[in-house]
Amino acid sequence: MDINPKNILMIKGHSAGIGDILRSSAAWRALKDRFPNAKLNLLFLSNNPGYPSEKLIAKHHLLDSFYVIDKHYFNSVRLFLKALKKSDEVIKKVNPDFIIDFEPYGLESTIVSMIGRFKYGIKTLGINEVFPRGLLYTFFSGSVRAFKKKYGIDILNYTDRDFVVLDKLEIKRGNIQIEIKETPEAKKFREKIKKELGLDDNVLIVNIGCGTPDALPKRPDLKIYEEIVYYAYSKYGLIPVLIGADFERQVNQQFIEMYLKKHNHPIFDIAGQTDILESVGAINLGKIVVSSDSGPYHIAVALRKPTLALFNFNNQEHFHHNEWTVCRVVKPNPNIQQLKEDIDYLYSVDSFKSHANF
Repeated sequence: MDINPKNILMIKGHSAGIGDILRSSAAWRALKDRFPNAKLNLLFLSNNPGYPSEKLIAKHHLLDSFYVIDKHYFNSVRLFLKALKKSDEVIKKVNPDFIIDFEPYGLESTIVSMIGRFKYGIKTLGINEVFPRGLLYTFFSGSVRAFKKKYGIDILNYTDRDFVVLDKLEIKRGNIQIEIKETPEAKKFREKIKKELGLDDNVLIVNIGCGTPDALPKRPDLKIYEEIVYYAYSKYGLIPVLIGADFERQVNQQFIEMYLKKHNHPIFDIAGQTDILESVGAINLGKIVVSSDSGPYHIAVALRKPTLALFNFNNQEHFHHNEWTVCRVVKPNPNIQQLKEDIDYLYSVDSFKSHANF
């Protein structure tokens, strides 16, 4: 494709979860590498407008602007015209010269692309997941299935899937990882909590997480956290600091009560003390981060923090693969010795901390 865009509108509409949106940052980085002078603008079609992840992504360092449209507008006869109007408003405000629809399924993102293509003459790129969907775009890539076959992929993880559409631009992921930087709010909170708790750089951030009812099955057994936390403290002097949302404070306190019955050393809980931007600073405080399969896990990986992620299920599509991340399935039979060795390894790769701000 002979194209050199200067102002790209990207359309996403999968999930409002922190990890799901943040995993797209690898694709943003790949686009920046290919088109370094191009502005990147993200339009998110959300089933849950107002979700906390929006505040985080709105300030992402790779994005020049961020917009949200309620996805339900597209699926309502009464509100469909409102969906078209809001889509048109975003396109006019961004004034892109290229639109990329990252979604292989559904028509909502296709509709936005069609407004740009047919009303404003903007070149568009989409995925021909089912013929003739691809004909609705100026250019189109092959299907997800074709992409997996082409590159010999059995399980397409949530980061790789954004590269299906980019394959048409011959943009490969390679070793590109997700990324995020501290905002001023995050840095201010990190410095504040470090001073208040009297902490140095020897901190173990612990995210028990999975506090919502639908996520509870993903929460590992608290006894596994106990083994890891005590090992990290007894061998390396890492002071545990528990993080989480306000509604996760109860499980954090339950863990601390259980823990202090057997161990006597400092342990802190700051659940509920951070908003989504400040949580990045809290996570960046850790020399090592231990987390369940939830938003803070992805933030830690994006910060290049040595991270141990605990999974109750073998969800390969959720795994990150890089030098500073270890993913372990701990149910039904956790290998405690292996987890201790993982802490040893992650402590040895703490040099990645120096890359947290790239």
